[in-house]
Amino acid sequence: MFSNPGGFPEGVTISNILVTPPQPRNPLLADALKRAGLVERTARGVDTIFFEQLRNGRPAPTYEQSTPTSVVLILPGGEANLGFIKFAIEEQRNGKELDLDQLMILNLLWVERRIDTARVAGVLQKPESEARSKLQNLVEAGYIEARGVSRGRFFHLSANIYKRFGGEAAYQRQKGQEPQQQEVEILDFITKNGRITRLQTAELCKLSPIQARYILKKMVNDKKLAQKGKQKGTYYEKSA
Repeated sequence: MFSNPGGFPEGVTISNILVTPPQPRNPLLADALKRAGLVERTARGVDTIFFEQLRNGRPAPTYEQSTPTSVVLILPGGEANLGFIKFAIEEQRNGKELDLDQLMILNLLWVERRIDTARVAGVLQKPESEARSKLQNLVEAGYIEARGVSRGRFFHLSANIYKRFGGEAAYQRQKGQEPQQQEVEILDFITKNGRITRLQTAELCKLSPIQARYILKKMVNDKKLAQKGKQKGTYYEKSA
């Protein structure tokens, strides 16, 4: 734990400390030190702290114990995730060095297992549109997988990344939750829209049409859904 008397500079808060431009408490002193070559006025020390902590396989730093009269920085210790460290080093050697946002998202997923866009936006302290773009880039890179659609969309680490982090069992547990989660998503969709089709189910749960038909049939057999219509006009509603 590190503590510094005095609160954050004006305009800086816990919720924007990662994205707010540097604001020295004493601009004249900062400028003098810059001229003397002792400091870099535009340095982003907070970024560096977060980056090094995460790259070394440890949980993200936190300023949550700060008060209006004291800035408190906590660097969580404990056993480092050696798999995460090895992964970060290998990516750097392969010319794919991870930036701070990517490290934060991957670390968050390792801790929380699954997250949505709103959660990522809050952690990165950036708009949801930007968070969504960063998540999509990680999906395309094969680091994470997406499930669901629209506001029901969530993300978890890919099988390859779980393996590289040394958490194959965690991935299997995550995958094992999917059928139950898919049923929840289907029922939630019907609650909002009244009915669902096989193609809508496939899109919602990221399944093939055959897989979608299987889960819908299972839910009908379990008395959770009722099948209506015939052939191409078939749809499903909640059982009465």
